[in-house]
Amino acid sequence: MKKFLQEFRVFINKGNVLGLAVGVIIGGAFSTITTSLTNDIIMPIVSIFLGGVDFSSMSVALPTFYPLAEDAMPNTLNYGSFISAVVNFLILSLVVFCIVKAVNRVMEGARKKEEAAPPPPPAPSAEEKLLTEIRDLLKENRNND
Repeated sequence: MKKFLQEFRVFINKGNVLGLAVGVIIGGAFSTITTSLTNDIIMPIVSIFLGGVDFSSMSVALPTFYPLAEDAMPNTLNYGSFISAVVNFLILSLVVFCIVKAVNRVMEGARKKEEAAPPPPPAPSAEEKLLTEIRDLLKENRNND
């Protein structure tokens, strides 16, 4: 049991699991934003072009094969809600695509900077340093003469 808990702790502490958890939470919050954008802004604009039809109320009543009680709701096929969900999905997909594209562009730019920076020149060897000192001393002797 102790080993199991240790393995679980290692699993939870990995960056991938924590990143996934954060992504799911932010994705859920972002989903509510895109749902509101679809239902409250985009679909009313679309309904203007369709004569003021409210998409969320678009449905087709399905036939019943047995008598309904007086307080029973009729069975309906709510295709307006489905259209709203499809538009919501397309908006969410577009936003995620744009975010991934922007992150990839930033990452690629950082990679190019790393690749573009030339490596520093190698330090002169001990022999080169000695020869440089000798050259400098010879120049000094010539200038003193």
